Amino acid sequence: MILVHTPITADPALPEVVIAVERRQLAKRLWRATAADGTEFGFELAGPLEHGDAVFANAAARYVLRQLPEPVLEIPLPAAPDAAAVTGWAVGNLHFPIEAQPHRLLAPNDIALRQSLERLGIAYRAINEVFRPHRLAAGATPHSHAAGPEAHPFVFKPAASHA
Repeated sequence: MILVHTPITADPALPEVVIAVERRQLAKRLWRATAADGTEFGFELAGPLEHGDAVFANAAARYVLRQLPEPVLEIPLPAAPDAAAVTGWAVGNLHFPIEAQPHRLLAPNDIALRQSLERLGIAYRAINEVFRPHRLAAGATPHSHAAGPEAHPFVFKPAASHA
């Protein structure tokens, strides 16, 4: 078994051997996987790896992580800023992770999200795609919605007055 600690830079001219993994696996520090050619890998990481990372190379090939597609909702973003804001609110209000792209959002294919989008008349379609949510999404930063020091870290807080 080959032990991996970090991604590497490998010659892109070498043939690629795929190590297929699920998104949740990539977020872990300790895990195992088997490449398409049967080579076994153990991962002992300081931080998460990503879709497309090369993790090993030899004279014959480079071994690359390829995240498996998963069920997601593709939500087109309207051109009008106010409509796009409502779309973002509909997903964010349910605290789902998202992958924001210039003209669409990807979010988990969840019945609560589908119902919310339908209730608001927001178009979506269910697809299978590699989903790479933003790192700050889905509870990466613990917070509450209460006032005080534990309040949401991304909400603007006015400076305290010094009366």
